[in-house]
Amino acid sequence: MLEPPTPSKRQDSSTVFLPPVLPIVFDQPLQWLALGFKDFARSPWLSTLHGLLISLWGFIITWVAHDQFWLLAGCLSGFLVIAPVLATSLYAMSRAMERGEVVDFQLLVNTWTQWHLRLRHQPDSYWSLIRFGLLLALAAVGWVITSAALITLLAPTPIHTPMDFVHHVVLSPNHFLFEFWLGLGGLMAAPVFASSVISMPLLLDRQVSVLQAVLTSWKTVLTHPLQMAFWALLIMGFCLLGIFSLFLGLILVIPMLGHASWHAYRQLIDVSGLEERMSGQGEH
Repeated sequence: MLEPPTPSKRQDSSTVFLPPVLPIVFDQPLQWLALGFKDFARSPWLSTLHGLLISLWGFIITWVAHDQFWLLAGCLSGFLVIAPVLATSLYAMSRAMERGEVVDFQLLVNTWTQWHLRLRHQPDSYWSLIRFGLLLALAAVGWVITSAALITLLAPTPIHTPMDFVHHVVLSPNHFLFEFWLGLGGLMAAPVFASSVISMPLLLDRQVSVLQAVLTSWKTVLTHPLQMAFWALLIMGFCLLGIFSLFLGLILVIPMLGHASWHAYRQLIDVSGLEERMSGQGEH
């Protein structure tokens, strides 16, 4: 007589395992920033390279869309949405530092290009990184289109330059378009933040699906709503400082936040029950 399947086996096949969320204190995000800056100092040139590339991208966006401010504002906002994907190799650097592995340019190359080797060893897992990146890119495109349509349709006069936006949207006393624009942006950004704040480092580090990563990220935000709101404000504040400094501040802000996000993931999630993903070391 065949033994019926145990409840635990049935649960494994019908539910998604979510790793436990660890306890943290309210000001723990400040510790993540300190640890991120420490990683930045340990590998300053490679870390700065990320910031330089993002800063250059900001200059290119501004040059292309300088006379279409609705497009410029939407693109810069969309940048904040896909930032977790752009920081993937920063997570890989912090991961290697944590393990005592070599951090060099080859590690960055492997992180972004060694898809075929990883897929050979982990065929069902590594595509998660690509799929999630595409989802965030779609979210960014959606916000660009929404932002452009909102400003174009509701602004009292055509908006072409940053000063047009300041005069006719930000400082206009006759309507609340700016407040509505900010509110809509926050409404769209909140679920994206909740879905991505832990997902990318988790996908890089462990063999999990996109669904597992996103649900774990939401579980973290719901477990620590005040702390994660504080973390979101810190990220937003530093990114805005970087953008409004003519993108020069992003040279330092991007690597610091990228490294800090790795430490946030490590201090928030107990991943001991998840299978480790192959690192970039030794994949030649």
